[in-house]
Amino acid sequence: MNNKIGFIGGGQMGEALIRGIINSGLYEQDDILVAEPNSERCDYMSRTYGITCHSSSEQIWNSCGTVLLAVKPQIMGIVLAASKDLVSPEHLIITIAAGLPISFYEEGLGRDDCKIIRVMPNTPALILEAASGLSGNSNVSREELLRCEEILNKVGKAVILDESALDAVTGLSGSGPAYVFTFADAMIDAGIKAGLPRPTAETLALQTILGSVKLLIESKKHPAELRAMVTSPGGTTIAAQHVLERSGFKGIVMDAVEAAVSRSRELGKN
Repeated sequence: MNNKIGFIGGGQMGEALIRGIINSGLYEQDDILVAEPNSERCDYMSRTYGITCHSSSEQIWNSCGTVLLAVKPQIMGIVLAASKDLVSPEHLIITIAAGLPISFYEEGLGRDDCKIIRVMPNTPALILEAASGLSGNSNVSREELLRCEEILNKVGKAVILDESALDAVTGLSGSGPAYVFTFADAMIDAGIKAGLPRPTAETLALQTILGSVKLLIESKKHPAELRAMVTSPGGTTIAAQHVLERSGFKGIVMDAVEAAVSRSRELGKN
């Protein structure tokens, strides 16, 4: 099977991956194909990235050794049913649909000899800053897993895990951007309540979040250690920390992640 890579689905997540692998030089534009039924979207992908776009998936399966399924979970069954007669054991199939276990794909394709890698990315892939977990079935070699990890690292950071851990990945990083956006929204509103103009509150809140995350990454210090550096005896920060602790802030966040993990497990059983 050749080294071309095909995408079934030309939506935002698929586009982010395509942009990342082109910018990194991992694949040449001539080696990237997309199947996208929406003609306007198809034209956009071809025009923007200089890649070949088809209206159906048949050409993808016939031409590409690696096929990435970038469609919504709700229509994945239809895609698999249409692909049954086109898939071979030589294809490396990568899926980024949330909540669907590898067994879903094996059942949908009606065979257990396919090489399938399940990936849980998140929306910061749109700016090439995704956090992704991936897991393959027993037909996938270590080399193929590393190849998939390399692709995902072009749009952020990826980790290889057992499939049993992907529900936890979904709850933590898959849904995680929503928690961060909610926190940012609260910070901005707090600044406005304290008397700052909205543009000023937005600038200060978002830069504070960005700078804090960069400090966490670059200093390699534990969050508690960095928090202690900001917290002076009898100062403003410890007064705010007291409110967060009294309200069970950390427990609320942990409960939210746990709820998302539980829901991911429920969806995987349906």
